Amino acid sequence: MIVLIPAYEPDDRLVRLVESIRRAAPQLHVVVVDDGSGSAYTEVFAAARARGAAVIGYAANRGKGSALKSGFRHAARAFPGEAVVCADCDGQHDVADILRVAGRVEPSGRTMVLGSRRFTGRVPPRSRLGNAATAVAFRLVTRVRLHDTQTGLRAYPAAMLPWLATVDGDRFEYELNLLLHAAGAGYAVEEVEIATIYLAGNASSHFRPVLDSLRIYAPLAKFALSSVAAFVVDTVAVLALVAAMGSDSLLPAVLGARALSASVNFLINRALVFDRDAQAPVRVAAARYWALVAALLAANFALLTALTELGLALLPAKVLTEAALWAVSYQVQRRVVFAGAGPARTAARGRPESAQGGEQALVLRVGSVDLVGDVHGHVGEDLGVHQP
Repeated sequence: MIVLIPAYEPDDRLVRLVESIRRAAPQLHVVVVDDGSGSAYTEVFAAARARGAAVIGYAANRGKGSALKSGFRHAARAFPGEAVVCADCDGQHDVADILRVAGRVEPSGRTMVLGSRRFTGRVPPRSRLGNAATAVAFRLVTRVRLHDTQTGLRAYPAAMLPWLATVDGDRFEYELNLLLHAAGAGYAVEEVEIATIYLAGNASSHFRPVLDSLRIYAPLAKFALSSVAAFVVDTVAVLALVAAMGSDSLLPAVLGARALSASVNFLINRALVFDRDAQAPVRVAAARYWALVAALLAANFALLTALTELGLALLPAKVLTEAALWAVSYQVQRRVVFAGAGPARTAARGRPESAQGGEQALVLRVGSVDLVGDVHGHVGEDLGVHQP
């Protein structure tokens, strides 16, 4: 088992965390990723290394997502077959909770384990509200209820590491992207309750409220806006067709509008929403999609007819019908229509270069970290040493 700790401009809490983990569970490998902290933090990373951590890193800051992906690639290469538990460097994760989350993951399984906070006690308002809003938005989009979508304490089985290195996102949005795409890639999510710890009002956090919130909510907005666009096209089309053909032409109006909006929805979802690298071939996805359209169309027409016969006007009846069927449509698209080989395909693409071609490595020593590149001089993609 590897404990992976991304760190940007850390203080002595990182050193104490490494020391505590090594004391409590000396069998664990601790890997710290220096996310471009700079020379001013060389002594902190040297102290972490002196206490038994392997320190890897790169010169310029890239963001938490990039640091985690570099750590995953290093773990897959240096410790094949080992699961990884990720923890933050700022003291907000108790060592007992780290070990408990680590103990719940199956190295050969397909379930990630989240250390989920319940946000009790003294929690900064922006953290409480931000996490609550994200949890609600995440549930609306995915129909999956998670207490803590932004936790940094997570454990991943070894089989997930190649896929983890391919998920989009370089900064704080990366960890939410993992949750959004996990089910489509064939992975499950489990939660384990942990303590809620915020030190000094979370003053040490590098989270930028505006910019990083936009990064986090962008994937959620992308999922939702695709359905909104299709809904608008469908609603405008059905109203226009009924107006053109007469009130007795509801069925052909619904059919024509749905054909147009479904085409729009399919193209947007395939191009922008669902992970293209893990999708089924376009012909397979299209066949599945139109089968779903047919099933939803029957349900749509039946519900719309029932509501209008009950005296409800066409527009509100249409809104209620689409709202009722939206969640079903999204889940079937995510789990069936666009689901391809998932991990089996991304594993081959995400395999570390050292496992593919046995390339020689060039190692440069800078301060307390080792910079590792290939023989062609590309230094800085995965930078590290094994724990002694």
